[in-house]
Amino acid sequence: MRPARGIDAPVWLRDLWYMALPGRGLKPGRMQAKTILGEPVLFARDADGKVFALRDLCPHRGIPLSCGRFDGREVECCYHGWRFDGTGTCTAIPALTADQAVRIDRIKVRRYPVAEQHGLVWIFIGDEAAAAATPVPDVPGFAPDARPSHIETMVFPCPLDDAVVGLMDPAHGPYVHRSWWWRTKASMHEKAKAFAPSALGFTMVRHAPSSNSFAYRLLGGKPETEIAFRLPGVRTEEITVGRHRFAGITTITPLTPTSCEITQTMYWTMPWITLLKPVLRHFARTFLKQDGAVVTMQQAGLAHNPSLMLLEDADTQAKWYYLLKKEFARAKAEGRDFKNPVKARVLRWRS
Repeated sequence: MRPARGIDAPVWLRDLWYMALPGRGLKPGRMQAKTILGEPVLFARDADGKVFALRDLCPHRGIPLSCGRFDGREVECCYHGWRFDGTGTCTAIPALTADQAVRIDRIKVRRYPVAEQHGLVWIFIGDEAAAAATPVPDVPGFAPDARPSHIETMVFPCPLDDAVVGLMDPAHGPYVHRSWWWRTKASMHEKAKAFAPSALGFTMVRHAPSSNSFAYRLLGGKPETEIAFRLPGVRTEEITVGRHRFAGITTITPLTPTSCEITQTMYWTMPWITLLKPVLRHFARTFLKQDGAVVTMQQAGLAHNPSLMLLEDADTQAKWYYLLKKEFARAKAEGRDFKNPVKARVLRWRS
């Protein structure tokens, strides 16, 4: 059955970190507007290189602040010149005369907590006090100041849940991603993977990659991989080959109720992989296009609001996702700690 909406399975979760944009795309003294969880957000990097995020609406007449100017310190509204600093505090209202006693420092634009690590800018949507107690998603095996080796981004015309469930689906590979260099229908075989609960999600514990995944052979040696998922929609994969590491983080950021942005970010220590970057770019773009095409087609069927049949074991990760959302929402509503509903077990499927 398709999970119900409401408190048991809210469309969007708050009080969590969402990946906003790659850091390299926001230069000092520049700003960028973006809609995240339906909210208008203005990102800017000040002259010192620090990123901040404000609600992209001037409190005076409601015009987007992103339509104005940014001097590296303050954002100036294009309509009447109201100015706001990186904390969202109003610093100037040019229309006021000297004898008009208005405490402009009491005028605020909402400021969102942001964090920048691994070359990615994250935004915390929710209570600001909770941001400090919620760790930013990490890229395993790489220091926080590591820079991405490659980034691919694409917008999918589907709700967050459909993109996340598609992301963790282990059985669609031979059909959606069928190709000589990845998997073919003839290469399908039974698999068994051990899973365990982890922070805000679950982990497919370290194992040798499937023998029918040709792309892993490009890494050479005997690779081992560990894959983890955590709320709200973050998938990480760490591949080790001897002393070298290759890691990927895939993030799903809801923009509107019917669209989300998928970003694949890669990191590696193998010098020879840089030579294969055009091949990896082809893999990443092809995978995203294939997944985007299938979820687009899926929307035509989901428009009729059918009940969905989630099976054991191939769809268990999807079931876990809905259980995790349900528990996170209930824990917040009841003011208690989150209790991970995932239990360690081995899942079996064919792909």
